[in-house]
Amino acid sequence: HEPYMSLAELQREIDCGVRFWGCFENGSLLGVMGIQDVQDVTLIRHAYVSSRSRRQGVGGKLLTHLMSLASRPVLVGTWRAATWAVDFYSRNGFSLVSDAEKNRLLKRYWTISERQIETSVVLADARWRDSSNQPPPSSPYSSG
Repeated sequence: HEPYMSLAELQREIDCGVRFWGCFENGSLLGVMGIQDVQDVTLIRHAYVSSRSRRQGVGGKLLTHLMSLASRPVLVGTWRAATWAVDFYSRNGFSLVSDAEKNRLLKRYWTISERQIETSVVLADARWRDSSNQPPPSSPYSSG
């Protein structure tokens, strides 16, 4: 199958400070997740689990490991339509931020297009909520 990103794109992400971690079983890569320190936060980047390995704890193991490496508040950006990803991060202690806060955070910490900003959400861990005094929204799919 076609890789998510080319080798050149992967190298650019690494050059920009994304550190990738993989979960392997018998030499096969089951999942990958990246972590990147940007200004005063840590971003979870490029989280993928192979379709045959989903719902087996691979993503949770990777996230737990990356969270143990983070000393700053942690943010995750993903597509609004990726409800499975939003649900995964919500089950793992993250909360959606308001739309206004999402727009501010995406412009500050990510380099993405306006279209991506419009179609994305940001989830934050407890450290971010504590440091910014932001209450979690009442519904994971609220419009903000």
